[in-house]
Amino acid sequence: MAAVLRLFISFVHQVGQGFLGSLSRLRPAALALALAVCLGLSACSGGGLLSGNYIEDTQAVTQSLLSTIALPADDPETAEAVTHARALINDYMARYRPRPSVNGLSSFTTMQTALNSLASHYTSYTNRPLPDALRSRVQKELEQAAATASKGA
Repeated sequence: MAAVLRLFISFVHQVGQGFLGSLSRLRPAALALALAVCLGLSACSGGGLLSGNYIEDTQAVTQSLLSTIALPADDPETAEAVTHARALINDYMARYRPRPSVNGLSSFTTMQTALNSLASHYTSYTNRPLPDALRSRVQKELEQAAATASKGA
C-alpha cells in the first residue's frame, strides 16, 4: 500500500511540475484525488483478521480470546497473545458494531460486553494479569456469545 501511495505522490509531483505547474489550484485537487484512491483501495483490501461471516468470526474470536485468557501470566507468549487479542477485538468491533443486522443480536451484545471488559483491562492494566473474577466472567460471556451466535441469535 505504501508503494502505491508513493507512486501516486510521485505522479502528482511530476504532473504538478509539468502541465499543472501553472495551474496551482489543481495540484491540491490531484493530491486529494490520489489520497482518496489510496484510502479507498486500503479500505477494500480485506486484509483484516476476520472473514466477514458474523457467526464464523464470532466463533474464531471466541476461541482465540479463550486461549489467550487461559495463558498463565508468566508464560512467555502472553505478551504476544495479548497484542493479537487487542488487534482482534478492535477488528471485530470495527467490523460488526456499525452493522444494524448484527449489532441488535443478543450474541453481539454479550460479545461486546466481554470484549469491552477485556479491552479495558488490557489498556488500563497493561502489565497486570487478568483477575480471576474478570477471567471467569469474560470466559462465561464469550462461551455464551458463541453458543448464541451459532443459533443465529
